[in-house]
Amino acid sequence: MARHTGDDTNLSPGSTVAAPETAPETAPTLALEIAPSPHLVDANVTTRRAMIDVVIALLPATVMSVVAFHWYAVVQVGLCVLSCVAAEWLVNRVARQPLTLGDGTAVVTGMILGLSLPWSAHWYVAVIGSCAAIGLGKAVFGGLGHNIFNPAMVGRAFVMLSFAGQMGAAAYVRVDSELAVVTRPTPLTLAKQFAADLAAGRVTAGDAKVQLESAESIWGLLVGQANGSLGETSALAILLGGCYLLWRRVISWEIPAGVILIAFVCTELGHLTNLTHIGPLNHLINGSLLFGALFIATDPVTSPVTRLGQFLFGCGVGGFIVVIRLFSSYPEGVMFAVLLMNAASPLLDRWTIPRPLGGPAPAKA
Repeated sequence: MARHTGDDTNLSPGSTVAAPETAPETAPTLALEIAPSPHLVDANVTTRRAMIDVVIALLPATVMSVVAFHWYAVVQVGLCVLSCVAAEWLVNRVARQPLTLGDGTAVVTGMILGLSLPWSAHWYVAVIGSCAAIGLGKAVFGGLGHNIFNPAMVGRAFVMLSFAGQMGAAAYVRVDSELAVVTRPTPLTLAKQFAADLAAGRVTAGDAKVQLESAESIWGLLVGQANGSLGETSALAILLGGCYLLWRRVISWEIPAGVILIAFVCTELGHLTNLTHIGPLNHLINGSLLFGALFIATDPVTSPVTRLGQFLFGCGVGGFIVVIRLFSSYPEGVMFAVLLMNAASPLLDRWTIPRPLGGPAPAKA
């Protein structure tokens, strides 16, 4: 038998060619992909879709802020949104990362930050707060999904500490303004002033109670006739947006339930012990408590992932809000409460690890 040399012209007549050697067959290997949960992915549930829902849910509160504060609200919220988008674009360019503007998180951060500011804040407060929210609140941690603290609250805390005069109680009031809602202090500021007067003996408990009850009616707090930050004027608008988020399952009910439950219980105890002279219902619809419970504390990145952890997280936020309102010099405590519990979120996840299916792994002998 002649060996095949690769050139058929050299073969003699009648010779045969040896069959080429074939590689031995190998058994197919099983490819196992190991990755963290969730293992079931819904293509319709995306960050962009969730952010669009949040923007839709924020529209009622935004509209009511425009009704109450007119063009001041439009300029404030619009400037925060534009500044957050610009800061996000700049961070992506400097870090040479793909543009992340399409996920909508910068828009939501700008809207929440703008709605948490007073109507009278100067333009540079909005711009600096937005840059701090994106740069210090998100970018320094590695971007979306890695930040520990709520970016909007980081931005607000930065400008609140940097521009105390622009963010204090006096910034909300202008007696000679054409806007009727800003001619009197916020209800929580008024309650803080009455508490100080009562402690100094300048008024009696009965006088303080009568004045507080007549200062703002429940209906005025619900429909947006009370002074405050842009997004906290109407409790009904906030509840409408929160119900939409719950219906769309963008947020879970455990965090708002924890905030509202503990805040109600603590303010009721404070009311019974004369630590506060406004009732628990008034506390719930006053200030930014509902706005924080439904739009700020429910941030999925900075809150726990377990259901029990989320409820405990909400309870902590509600408790800190009441403690700051009653015992500190600040009339409102939502911002500090959320940031404090953001720091505790990893610990809550560790404490509330769910029991695995089938029980824990057996101990080695």
